[in-house]
Amino acid sequence: MENPEGWIRLVWIVGAYLLLRPYLMKLGARAQEKQHEKDAVDAAPTGAEVHPNDLRGGRKIGVAIPGVDSDDEEEEEKTEAKPGQWGKKARARQRKFIRDTLEKEEKRLQDEQEQEDLKDIADLLED
Repeated sequence: MENPEGWIRLVWIVGAYLLLRPYLMKLGARAQEKQHEKDAVDAAPTGAEVHPNDLRGGRKIGVAIPGVDSDDEEEEEKTEAKPGQWGKKARARQRKFIRDTLEKEEKRLQDEQEQEDLKDIADLLED
């Protein structure tokens, strides 16, 4: 490497490696992820409705969780705490409280808007 062409060649090789390395790493990670997914599918079923590894992966699983995002007020009122579900009634009560508070706020804003509209109409009639 005594001549400048050797150094230029070395700089080109190192530069190309540094520029292409992130893309090569992403390509390798994608290939590895596909292989892991294939291995997970081929694995023996555990007998559970959802495999634990699916929950860890951050994928959206279509499993319904009872008591979450339910809007039925009758269901909320009848909800009682059972030994294994001690917080279900409290969650239902909190959802009902938030819903009632939002309805009151919307009604208050609507009343204010109506009052402003009436004032605007009154101002136009005075002129």
